[in-house]
Amino acid sequence: MGFFYYIKKYLKMSRRQRKSELKSTLWFMPFWYIVGAIGLSAFTYYLDYAVDVSLYMPTAIGFSGETLQVLLSALVGGVLTLSAFTINSLLVALTTFSGQFSSKMLVNFVSDRATQHVLGIFNGSFIYVLLNFLYVTHEKEEYIVATPVLSILTAITAAVTFIYFINHTTTWMQVHNISYNMNAKSKSVQKALENELKPYLLEKEAESESLPSESDGKVIRTSHSGYLQVADFSRLIKQTRRDNSLLRFEVRIGEFVVEGTPLLTYWEDGQTINPERYTKAIEIGIKQTEIQDLEYGLIKLAEVAIKALGHNDPLTVTNTMHQITDLLKSIGESTNFSSCLYDQEEKLRIILNQKDFRYYLHKGFASIREYANQNSTVITELLTMVSLLSKTMDKKVHKDLWEFARQTILGFDNYSLYENDCLYILEQLSELAKNTGNQKDYLFLLEYMLNRVSSKSASKAPSSI
Repeated sequence: MGFFYYIKKYLKMSRRQRKSELKSTLWFMPFWYIVGAIGLSAFTYYLDYAVDVSLYMPTAIGFSGETLQVLLSALVGGVLTLSAFTINSLLVALTTFSGQFSSKMLVNFVSDRATQHVLGIFNGSFIYVLLNFLYVTHEKEEYIVATPVLSILTAITAAVTFIYFINHTTTWMQVHNISYNMNAKSKSVQKALENELKPYLLEKEAESESLPSESDGKVIRTSHSGYLQVADFSRLIKQTRRDNSLLRFEVRIGEFVVEGTPLLTYWEDGQTINPERYTKAIEIGIKQTEIQDLEYGLIKLAEVAIKALGHNDPLTVTNTMHQITDLLKSIGESTNFSSCLYDQEEKLRIILNQKDFRYYLHKGFASIREYANQNSTVITELLTMVSLLSKTMDKKVHKDLWEFARQTILGFDNYSLYENDCLYILEQLSELAKNTGNQKDYLFLLEYMLNRVSSKSASKAPSSI
């Protein structure tokens, strides 16, 4: 019953969602290795009992049936033992990731291709050697070559794979690799989304006068609660073109909705439209996914930093903030895209509900700032990253960067700083003020900060910029 339920669930998914779900499971890749092992075992049987390759091979590498059974029984036990150690190592790694970093990282490690190939190799090796064991007889005069040679090579492959898996796990668990892999995953999601929307984007913005009246729009509401996971924009563009309609998203990708929440608003042009044509191109599920959700990657990285703050691990916090900064820069460049999608005739078809850079900046750093509990070291590094963004990003976001830094400084209410901490913070704040053109506002924050240290610090603070 459970097997058919999962098959039915996967068949209902869109192609992209199905691909993402299968990559995040542990059984899909081993399944194909097992299928390959069955095929290889049948080929081995064909070589030994149909072609009889022993007639063309040196006598020294062959085995009698009785000797081969002893060998295969030993190999079956050995490969199974290695598989058990691998599964145990995998469970230890998953427990560590969940407890020390974030439970959301489990999917990243499980969906990693190296992890899935390792599990596939062990399952395939065990099935292959076991199947070879089944059709070998006890006859002493029987002379077999292909089965023992390929079985030994399979066992050697499993042993080497075990060493590789231990190295892969220990490497993957290092802080810089964890944060980098999560950042790289989010960037790949962003790149895929950009490529999907690029054919429908134009440099012009839709004029408000040309948009239809709000009262003429018809609202499509959600039929069940969940997260808006995926929208097939290509399919929606084609459908709106056939219907000669305009579609507007009322929620953004990754947002949670309850039953009856307004999902879409559409305007029809003289013909009756079936709303199900639009809802079939949208997936609402019980969990957030990274298929099209840029925000989810930021949330995962921020959660790793928050966990590290709880474990008093400043290195992890710092490294994670570096990756968040890199991801924010990439997202900031993407959010410059228009929220309007056009068809091939440059006619407006879809209006997206998307957030600006200020929103993503808040999602990336605000929770870290909150859980840092006015930790001056973390706040200094955070301001350093904001200042770094101001050097590389468009002037359109400079106001957002400065406002975030300003609110961060004003958060030091009734909190005394050490002299050097204040100087380091002011140094980054001074540089940010230069980059964003907020010199006057900096002088106000300078006075605010100096009230929290001794008068000795005032002579060393960067008062002029």
